[in-house]
Amino acid sequence: MSAQQSKQIPVHQVDLDATKKQVHPRFVRGLYQNIRLVSMYFLLALFLLLPWLRYDGRQAIWFDVPSQHYYIFGLTLFPQDFYFVAFFFIIAAFTLFMVTVYAGRVWCGYACPQTIWTHLYQHVEKWVLGERNKRIKFDKEPWSASKIAKKALIHFIWFTMSVITALTFVSYVSGTDFLYHSWTSISVIPFPDWPTWVWVSMFIFTFATYANAGYMREQMCIHICPYGRFQSVMFDKDTLIVSYDYNRGEPRGPRKKGTHPENLGDCVQCTMCVQVCPTGIDIRDGLQVACIQCAACVDACNEIMDKVGYPRGLIRYTTERQLVEKEKSRLLRPRLFAYSALLIFLISVSLYTLTDRVPLEIDIRRDRNQLSSINAEGMIENSYIIKVTNKTQQAHDYLITLTPQDGLTLRTRFSSLPLNAGESYDLPIRIIGDPSIVKKGQTQIELNVDSKDGQYHVSKQNVFTTQGQD
Repeated sequence: MSAQQSKQIPVHQVDLDATKKQVHPRFVRGLYQNIRLVSMYFLLALFLLLPWLRYDGRQAIWFDVPSQHYYIFGLTLFPQDFYFVAFFFIIAAFTLFMVTVYAGRVWCGYACPQTIWTHLYQHVEKWVLGERNKRIKFDKEPWSASKIAKKALIHFIWFTMSVITALTFVSYVSGTDFLYHSWTSISVIPFPDWPTWVWVSMFIFTFATYANAGYMREQMCIHICPYGRFQSVMFDKDTLIVSYDYNRGEPRGPRKKGTHPENLGDCVQCTMCVQVCPTGIDIRDGLQVACIQCAACVDACNEIMDKVGYPRGLIRYTTERQLVEKEKSRLLRPRLFAYSALLIFLISVSLYTLTDRVPLEIDIRRDRNQLSSINAEGMIENSYIIKVTNKTQQAHDYLITLTPQDGLTLRTRFSSLPLNAGESYDLPIRIIGDPSIVKKGQTQIELNVDSKDGQYHVSKQNVFTTQGQD
């Protein structure tokens, strides 16, 4: 009989109160919590510090939306290159799927931003109010000057952390140079001279951080985040999950230290696994959608087992095959192979596309008002606009040429076109055709753009037309 079956709750006893109950987890130390802290604070530090990295005289990672230039160290992307972003999100999604099949919701427990910020905000409460019991007691206390002062301090720190988070998010788009140096003086108070979109973004990110980490917390994981909902269809018998060993632990009950009554299992009914859970669930009730696999219950239970002299692992990372069927888990299985093969293919395609990408682009537009005309010399003339985009991070001079073809000549305003890093320019050009040589109708032509140093070359085809000419 499973833990879920043993915990059937009569319908008339179900709590129908929809009021959100505040979860105050007890903070515990242990192997998995140490791994979590290293993982979470490393990612947090990375998020806060990356906007300050410099590369080639500018911000190393900068998604400059106003100018539509997106810099990632030595790579510059433009809106037309956003298929790379699609590749990135597809690869990230399938990586998450593969990790979920193997190790369950480790992303939620060890790396999810919601988990990281909630952990920070809860630590603020611990710093101001004390451990779990003190925080629960504080919630039940009547309002007083002391309670208002402590609440105000907590919310001030939360708000400050939310503003720092918002500033960091916005700095990835606006750039740190602009965001932190665009200050004007209004009387004696310095005031940021930001455009409307920056103020709106600051408000959205500040509010979202404050609301999610300060109030919604586990509700975001349980009711809003889709990952927790579709994880069940990705789990199989060999997926690594945090589980309570029901056969070993039941029946539960307290006992004196150093004793083990024959009629009781190893669970001493200390409820430490419930007290440390950041989502407030009881892992002994079986696998639940609210479990983020942070393994706090594992460390807490192991600590209790050490104290009472029982073997560790009453709550542990295990699989259904090991726990229920008492068989060895299968690491190599078809679903894992499929995700791995697909990931290797996607990464290979994206790397090939990225390395094969020429950081120079041209676009040719014909003059649609007049397909062709006869100039004063009696020659056929076609007009075009050629747009040249320098996608490199250095200035270059570019030469525009026409692949040699009998009877056709290229005429441009400039012998060379100097472009700064990331700059685009629309250059009008004309192609002159000798009517005695060029055949009537349409003739295929090829325009070339080359950097003067010979480092970059790109070409594009179009047509030269004699339509309407006798």
